[in-house]
Amino acid sequence: MSEAGRKIILVAACALIDTDGRILLAQRPEGKSLAGLWEFPGGKVESGETPEETLIRELEEELGIQTKVACLAPLTFASHTYETFHLLMPLYICRRYEGIPHGREGQAIKWVRPQALRDYPMPPADEPLIPFLQDLL
Repeated sequence: MSEAGRKIILVAACALIDTDGRILLAQRPEGKSLAGLWEFPGGKVESGETPEETLIRELEEELGIQTKVACLAPLTFASHTYETFHLLMPLYICRRYEGIPHGREGQAIKWVRPQALRDYPMPPADEPLIPFLQDLL
C-alpha cells in the first residue's frame, strides 16, 4: 500500500506511574493483534473524543481507575508505520488517579521499573517511547 493511501490511526497511551516511580504495563490478550506483547494502557481515539477523554475512558474500562484531564501530562509521541496503517500515538504521564489498577479485560498487568522496560517485548510503536520515560524517571 502506498504511503498516500495508508490510513492514520490515532491512539492515546498512558504511562501510569506509581509512588515508587514504576510504570504500569499491560499485556495484549490472546486473540488481539500483537498478542502477548506488553504496552502502555490506552486505546483508539473515537470520533469526537480528545486523546485525554480517550485515556480517561480507557483507563476506567481496562484498569478500573478514574483520573481527570488535569492529571494527564503529555510527554512525547510515537509515529510508526505498520503494514496496513500508520499509528500516531501521544503518550501521557499520569501520577494521580483513584482506584487500584487491575486487568478488567483479563489482561496481565505489571508495575515495572523504568530501567527494566526493555525486558518486556513491546509493539514496535511503543519501544521508541522507553528512553523518554527513562530520562523522566
